[in-house]
Amino acid sequence: MGVKVLVGAQWGDEGKGKITDLLSSQVDMVVRYQGGNNAGHTVVVDGQVFKLHLIPSGILYPKTTCIIGNGVVIDPEVLLEEIEDLKKRDISVDNLKISSSAHVIIPYHRMLDKLQEDKRKEGKKIGTTCRGIGPAYSDKVSRTGVRVGDLFSKIILKDKILHRNWPELLENNNLDIDSTVEDLYAIGQKLKSYIIDSVYFINDAVESGKNILLEGAQGTMLDIDHGTYPFVTSSNPTSGGACTGSGIGPSQINTIIGVAKAYVTRVGEGPFPTELFDSTGNFLTEKGCEYGTTTGRKRRCGWFDAVIMNYSRIINGLTEVVITKLDVLSGLDTLKICYAYELNGKPVNYIPVDYSLFDQCKPLYEEVPGWKEDISNVRKFSDLPKNAQDYLKRIEQITKIKISKISVGSSRDQIIDI
Repeated sequence: MGVKVLVGAQWGDEGKGKITDLLSSQVDMVVRYQGGNNAGHTVVVDGQVFKLHLIPSGILYPKTTCIIGNGVVIDPEVLLEEIEDLKKRDISVDNLKISSSAHVIIPYHRMLDKLQEDKRKEGKKIGTTCRGIGPAYSDKVSRTGVRVGDLFSKIILKDKILHRNWPELLENNNLDIDSTVEDLYAIGQKLKSYIIDSVYFINDAVESGKNILLEGAQGTMLDIDHGTYPFVTSSNPTSGGACTGSGIGPSQINTIIGVAKAYVTRVGEGPFPTELFDSTGNFLTEKGCEYGTTTGRKRRCGWFDAVIMNYSRIINGLTEVVITKLDVLSGLDTLKICYAYELNGKPVNYIPVDYSLFDQCKPLYEEVPGWKEDISNVRKFSDLPKNAQDYLKRIEQITKIKISKISVGSSRDQIIDI
């Protein structure tokens, strides 16, 4: 099995948490490689709903080592809450490890995040979750960030906070530096038993032949380099980010799995060519429970976009794709697949780099018949309604990617393995 990477192939919220949970039973180690608690993974096991923001979904398997990698930005307060919540539900966290090189989200990051978003004019807002993710990554890049390993020294903590780039933020919000240092140090003591030098730890597992899953948050179209900039996240959810965020070399990776919904959703601002504003859009929102795990915000919904899927295949080097929420489409008479865009009166099969041009793209659709049957109990591809099979086969043909699994519900066992 070797090293696998799991990435979101759209704008995030594709259902990666469930697929990570499914694959975690087959691996020795799961590594979360980027993002922060702006992401949310929902897993349903025996009727119990687990909503995880920082801890990999593999935590539900006691024999699977779960690592929060160096590429993640960690809000330690949120992490502690997540740990305590799992313990209260009799889920062991003894298999959790945290990279000492991961960066820390501090209260002033959340303050700054909100201040920056509030200052942006309407139409220019990013749609940030205001969890402090962007400012924490900015500190990392400007070399003024606090890392997990710094939590054990009050001297280092105070020095780093005093010499960061925005002292006016501390003054305007009356942030008590000494109190912040004490709080961070105390949290560090609580997390101490989980903290490791992750690069050596992970690569020792690779060299000993362990099976490893690298888990990304958000999706390809939110990548800081390859997404719909500036309406993106502050890290690299794509497969390239798996290497930098975990410390594993690219030659060690043998499988890259994309996860995509049978339709498309997006949270926040930015272009979305196939977005629906009609009763079908409302149908997808309500039947698909399309509200953010982290923010509760209503997701924008639209038809499946093969142009985006092809782009994701190229950027990530996808070897296969998992299609989720196929069951949500049951009941629709007709489905549409966007196979290209119209831009300035001409068909194009690429995504313009300039988001203002992307915003002008109009979807060109291929219509296919839908199905009425409830497919939530189907476990074999051959048992799906013929129209559902044809819909998936057409997606494979247009996107040139093999579909390996299909999710037909939120529970762990509601999966078709092809």
